[in-house]
Amino acid sequence: MMSRMNTLPNRSLLALVLVHAMASLVHFVHNATFLADYPNMPTWITPAGVYAAWVGEAAIGAAGVILFLRGRTAIGLALIAIYAVLGFGGFDHYTLAAISAHTLAMNLTIWLEAATGLALLAYTASYLRLRAAKNRVPA
Repeated sequence: MMSRMNTLPNRSLLALVLVHAMASLVHFVHNATFLADYPNMPTWITPAGVYAAWVGEAAIGAAGVILFLRGRTAIGLALIAIYAVLGFGGFDHYTLAAISAHTLAMNLTIWLEAATGLALLAYTASYLRLRAAKNRVPA
């Protein structure tokens, strides 16, 4: 399993997963801590619920990494891509209130999570594309 980490592309992928996980955690911690300050948040959302959602999302990314490291490359990368897309969920805040209704810190954590999700998604897509090209049988 650790031999899969011996290449730069694999180490880069895992580093991007970790960077995205940290950015996501920062956003979720900020959200849970300042939940009452986020504009128009539904009253049924609790700090515990916010943390539970983060754990659920992170579990998808972790499962992807584990499968990837165990040689289940395609399914691992697919789960990592799903994890990356979940990073865009912070934009849901803007369906409740305009960007201008959020504080600078709120906007920064939302956009940081989305940016790292985009970087991870782009890298994962390019990794899958290169893998498919290598496995393609010439006609």
